[in-house]
Amino acid sequence: MGRRNRKSGKKMSKELRPRKQKVSILTTEGITYVDYKDVNLLRRFMSERAKIRARRVTGNSSQQQRQVARAIRVAREMALLPYQVRQVTQRGRKKRDREMRPTGAAPRPSTPPPPPPGAGASPDGDEAGAPTPAPTETAAAETAPAETAPAEAGAARSEETESAGGGE
Repeated sequence: MGRRNRKSGKKMSKELRPRKQKVSILTTEGITYVDYKDVNLLRRFMSERAKIRARRVTGNSSQQQRQVARAIRVAREMALLPYQVRQVTQRGRKKRDREMRPTGAAPRPSTPPPPPPGAGASPDGDEAGAPTPAPTETAAAETAPAETAPAEAGAARSEETESAGGGE
């Protein structure tokens, strides 16, 4: 008993449009041995999510598909290829999720707010309201580059000798 089309009631033939036979990358490039170190070749047999593509997609013969799958597994074990690729974007986010979110109160921050000024001691033991000392000239001279420090020291020595010699 043959299959019939529901609308017209005519018999459907099993012959559909002939499928175009896929040609394997391995046969077109003349590759006889699939090496696990050839990462560029193996990536052509993997999807964006690092899954091994099926034979019907790649056009490999069963023997070629086994070789490719084994090489990909070894390359993953040697950390040349990833087991999976982390997706950054989320797919299928629906508007209903946003609509169900409460709109009245703002979400709480994950960190506690900073204490108001003068509200007690800081964790270092100092009072929060205590002013910090301003940097002095000695502190600035200590942090000055090493190239200028000897020149200033030499100038200071010459001033000392002048004052000692000039006192006569």
